Amino acid sequence: MLETIIDGGPLMVPLLICSLITLAVILDRARSFRQNARIDNHALRAKVQEYVREGQVDEAIKLCADTPGPVSAVLLSGLQAYQKLEGASEENKADYVRLMVGRSMEDFTKHAMSAVEKRLGVLSTIGNAAPLLGMTGTVTGMIASFGGLADAGQLDASVVAGGIAEALTTTASGLLIALFAVIPYHYFTSRAEGIELEIDEALTQLVEELSHRHPSGD
Repeated sequence: MLETIIDGGPLMVPLLICSLITLAVILDRARSFRQNARIDNHALRAKVQEYVREGQVDEAIKLCADTPGPVSAVLLSGLQAYQKLEGASEENKADYVRLMVGRSMEDFTKHAMSAVEKRLGVLSTIGNAAPLLGMTGTVTGMIASFGGLADAGQLDASVVAGGIAEALTTTASGLLIALFAVIPYHYFTSRAEGIELEIDEALTQLVEELSHRHPSGD
């Protein structure tokens, strides 16, 4: 492997750094998504609904606070917002609850999704940058080949071999690193979209459940 890096020339250094960063991000995001997958969000939502129907908002808040993950965090923000509105005396409390709780949860969803999608932009950037670094290595390798050929004054395969090896090594490395970054990026993005959809479902469900506790006209 060391010989391959040496053959690739100086541009193999940033490519090697990109590969190490990519590996670190993949391991970090894989651990995060695996932990989230272990949480039974359907059971959580059902239990929260049950507490809300029974008027046990404090118990629902405690349950969400004790449960890790973005879905529970968004539910917690909605329940806390509702708790602050319980003393309000608006004529149409249901609409007011729907507006304020929904807005609170939508705002917090942005923070929750930011944590879910953390560092995915790094994979996207490396996926775009690695092939460009590889192509740059191709150009510098060919320049070295033709420069050596010009200095030699005659066609000699050994003179151009080093430059061609550098060109091919950096190109192949750049493409491999890009694949190594792009494929996990799309996989993790798909998982993040699934989490966002689950948050949206939980948001709608909770807002409707809370607003039903205050029929219009109360």
